[in-house]
Amino acid sequence: MTQTSENPHQKLDEEAITYVLISAREHDVKFIRLWFTDILGTLKGFAVTVDELEGVLRNGASFDGASIEGLTRADESDMVAMPDPSTFQVLPWRPSKDAVARMFCDIETPTGEPTATDGRQVLRRNLIRAAEMGLTFYVAPEIEYYYDVGETAEASRTNRSGYFDQTSVDGTGADLRRETVLTLEQMGIPVKHSHHEVGAGQHEIDLRHMNALTMADSIITFKVVAKELAAPSGANATFMPRPFGDRHGSGMHTHMSLFKGDENAFFDADAEMNLSETGRYFIAGLMRHAADICVVTNQWINSYKRLLPGLEAPIFTSWTTGNFSDLIRVPTYRPGREESVRIEYRAPDAAANPYLLFSVLLAAGLDGIENKLPLPEPLDDDVYQMSDTELSERGVARLPRTLDEAIRLAENSELLEKALGSTVMANFLANKRLEWQEFSNTVTDYELARYRHL
Repeated sequence: MTQTSENPHQKLDEEAITYVLISAREHDVKFIRLWFTDILGTLKGFAVTVDELEGVLRNGASFDGASIEGLTRADESDMVAMPDPSTFQVLPWRPSKDAVARMFCDIETPTGEPTATDGRQVLRRNLIRAAEMGLTFYVAPEIEYYYDVGETAEASRTNRSGYFDQTSVDGTGADLRRETVLTLEQMGIPVKHSHHEVGAGQHEIDLRHMNALTMADSIITFKVVAKELAAPSGANATFMPRPFGDRHGSGMHTHMSLFKGDENAFFDADAEMNLSETGRYFIAGLMRHAADICVVTNQWINSYKRLLPGLEAPIFTSWTTGNFSDLIRVPTYRPGREESVRIEYRAPDAAANPYLLFSVLLAAGLDGIENKLPLPEPLDDDVYQMSDTELSERGVARLPRTLDEAIRLAENSELLEKALGSTVMANFLANKRLEWQEFSNTVTDYELARYRHL
């Protein structure tokens, strides 16, 4: 049961509260879903009625957080969901009469203190650290996913589609992707591009850059929208990193930039590739810590079925200007587009917790800036043809091959603890160890087919 709870530390924005109350009335909103995520990025939440809305906006809504993965300990179960009024949006796929809206929430203690284990608060702390350096962190993800329509005639049709194929051969997927784009735009989430990807039934929607906290909220919303719109067609929008063994995996290449006020801190008109010293330090930090943070950027056992040679996914900590198999790419500068100079980090998948993902990427980059880490020369050669010695001489390491390896590399990472906080880091790694243990104890169909006759 939820109830409003006094929150002495809440700083009220009367203008924002008034806007939400008026919007709810104008759109005939009856229910408001209060959204937040657990430590893995799984969406959680509960609903309040419009009659309770003003009280919840002012005081939050209390709930029992003991059963939410990673959120709190059983002896500290009382939590308060404090809605962020700026995230109020009506859900377009719900009926217009007695409509439903959502707001993202920050999770606080009953005394109004931010919880150490709320992913949104974790990201906010890292963004504050950047702000203290005069920097604002912007991101733009390329989100890949599959429409799984099962073993049907539609599946046979859809599964003939390939890279950039148009609607005439794209089946239901093209229509679902179109509706997803329109719904995102309706909810104030701008879309830059969309297309069919390499894998049969695989799609990509690229979101336009925005500040990292808003983008993390937008990614969570994106996945809800894609799944909600697909379900009536009997399809499932899956963000599993590699759901099909005979097709490419789905990544979430993340474009990043830092701004000082209105100026792009990664741009230098006189530098090679127009990449500033700040940008080079940022890349160096990402390369230095890529293996340590891989447990966050690629948090599932299945994530490592994507990070394999031949699947256009990175396996080494190399950077380049053009090779799409490297971990980090600096897109070619277009004259007059100083604001577009950015860094593309290609390891993550959309099944990551976006709040923790952006936290560790930012922390790694800022570490490079603060410590002026040296950056190796870009690697334009084919990394797959280079020996281990050659790679080492070029400052290139191997990304973890399994979740177990990623966990072990992360356990002693000072950078990861700084980015996530000791409590989140401990809870997150404990969850990952359990996942690996359960996987290791499972007898798979492959093993039965291969060894049962022995």
